[in-house]
Amino acid sequence: MSRLLVLQHLERERPGLFVNLAEERGFSVCTFRLDLGDSLPELRNGDLLLVLGGPMGIRDIGTSTYPWLVEEIGLIKEALNQGVGLIGVCLGAQLLAYAAGGDVEMIQDEVSHQPLAEIGWDNIFLQSLEYNFKLTRLLRHPFPVLHWHGDRILLPNSAELIASSCRCKEQLFSIGPLAYGMQFHVEIDDEMVNTWISEDHKFISSALGADGQSILKQQQKEFGHKTLDSRLEFLNTLFDLLI
Repeated sequence: MSRLLVLQHLERERPGLFVNLAEERGFSVCTFRLDLGDSLPELRNGDLLLVLGGPMGIRDIGTSTYPWLVEEIGLIKEALNQGVGLIGVCLGAQLLAYAAGGDVEMIQDEVSHQPLAEIGWDNIFLQSLEYNFKLTRLLRHPFPVLHWHGDRILLPNSAELIASSCRCKEQLFSIGPLAYGMQFHVEIDDEMVNTWISEDHKFISSALGADGQSILKQQQKEFGHKTLDSRLEFLNTLFDLLI
């Protein structure tokens, strides 16, 4: 049986919709928490590696706080070399780009040029009309997704940019035919987002101000259910490309 190997970095950032889609396609889902002492999985033919998000980042690589980040990068490089399908979400996308020679830098406000995170629902836009037809068809019109990050990715030369947002160019990219990174979140449900809003209030207020939590709750009511079908179609298309 094929396996979806999930690298999860903290309790609140779960695989969400990925689990349902994987199980519908006959995958067994195996979750690994290196932050809790789990060992890395061994990759096999037919595996799909999913690297999720988290508050840690590229600048934490090699620190005593997150020593397992080095191990994850090693596994990502192994997946790239072996042709194992890989999806990186938020932090996972940053680790994918870093493993292939990229980096990150803080997102800045266009006026003040001070660091300003991108948080909340906003559209991404297609950058490459020559990309896979199914994916470009989905993204030909503005595609609303949830953003929750303070860094932008500096893509390696081997990456192909697929979609961008107004504030962050590097939103969706591929590295080769079997690895995709998305800086945004499509895997979420209402429960997950409400937990993030409750637990990540300092990060939210740093970007959206004192009313940030209320703004995000209202956005989730507006976009969460309305975008479910399009997000499921997007994830199904990614699975089709990778398996």
